[in-house]
Formats: sequence, C-alpha cells, structure tokens
Amino acid sequence: MAVLWQHGPMPTEAVVAALADHQHWQDSTIKTLLSRLLKKGAIKAKKDRRRYVYTAVLTRDQWLCSESDSLLERLFGGRVAPLVAHFSRHRKLSRKDIADLKRLIEQLDNG
Repeated sequence: MAVLWQHGPMPTEAVVAALADHQHWQDSTIKTLLSRLLKKGAIKAKKDRRRYVYTAVLTRDQWLCSESDSLLERLFGGRVAPLVAHFSRHRKLSRKDIADLKRLIEQLDNG
C-alpha cells in the first residue's frame, strides 16, 4: 500500500521491483499480496495491454482505520484497554507514551 500511496498507479513489475528491493520478498509473495489487497477492495487493477496497473483505492487513513479495527476485534475483542495493557506489560511504555495516553483520556472525558 505504501508503494502505491507514494508513487501512484504502478504496473505489476514496478510494484514487484519496489518491494523486492526494500522487503526482500519473492515475486510470488508480492503478487499474492496484490491479489489479497484486490479482494479486500483496498486497491484496483486496470488492464493496460498485457499488464495490470494497480492503484490504491483507500487512503492511508482509511486503511489504518480498517486494519486497526480488524486487529482490535481479532486479538482483543474490539476493546482498546486490553491492547494498552498488553503493551504496558510486554513493551514498556515511555513516559511520553503515558503522558500522551493521559492527555487523550482527559480529552475524551471532557469532550
């Protein structure tokens, strides 16, 4: 998704080249990923002669909302508090993280 957001519409071979260099993924892995993103409706493909050109359908914000909702639902029953508790136990939250969370909770309480 990041490659398409950054570069706009791209043919298959350009997506493969961009990700193969950066992620060290096999061509087949990248093509499977493109297929899954198509099925999810996150991207679209347009046939241009003998190749497909892929375009992001969802904005970065829309994608993040969709994926974070899915993660919360799958792993934490849709609840945010257990997610935060998990990170506090397994990945120490910085003082800044804690201050940001307190500020967010205060804003939510007041708003």
